[in-house]
Amino acid sequence: MKVSERRVCQVLGQHRSTQRRLPCGRADEERLIADMIELTRQFGRYGYRRIAALLRDAGWQVNDKRVERLWRREGLKVPMKQPKKGRLWLNDGSCVRLRPEYCNHVWSYDFVHHRTDDGRAFRTLNILDEHSRECLAIRVKRKLNSTEVIDTLTDLFILRGVPAYIR
Repeated sequence: MKVSERRVCQVLGQHRSTQRRLPCGRADEERLIADMIELTRQFGRYGYRRIAALLRDAGWQVNDKRVERLWRREGLKVPMKQPKKGRLWLNDGSCVRLRPEYCNHVWSYDFVHHRTDDGRAFRTLNILDEHSRECLAIRVKRKLNSTEVIDTLTDLFILRGVPAYIR
């Protein structure tokens, strides 16, 4: 086929200079990538801009665009931030929430407050199995005290067995 380079590049939507010059990396690119990956391992939550600043502090003559290009080529990403779960997280960001693995592994109980139409308050004690998401007990009273919580839990211990953890 006798088709000119100009016509082929126009059809493909490429610039003609891409056909003449092969891209060649710099001589220090492998060391730069190694340093970049090491910094990424050391500082897992840093993005390419912060890594570029650390590389400049270490003595590299790089700009953000070059680091971003290498960052994408190496497939590096900043991991997604995990959503906070209130007081179940420690201050360092690690998760201490126990994941239920089987039935009767983790039970949780909670109180819910509400009012009737005449304005009188009532409370419900809800006890759940977190693995099966089954509601084990609901106790509804105007006033719930600790002895009633203990009575409800002991009744469930007799019927269902003792769970490994209670939250």
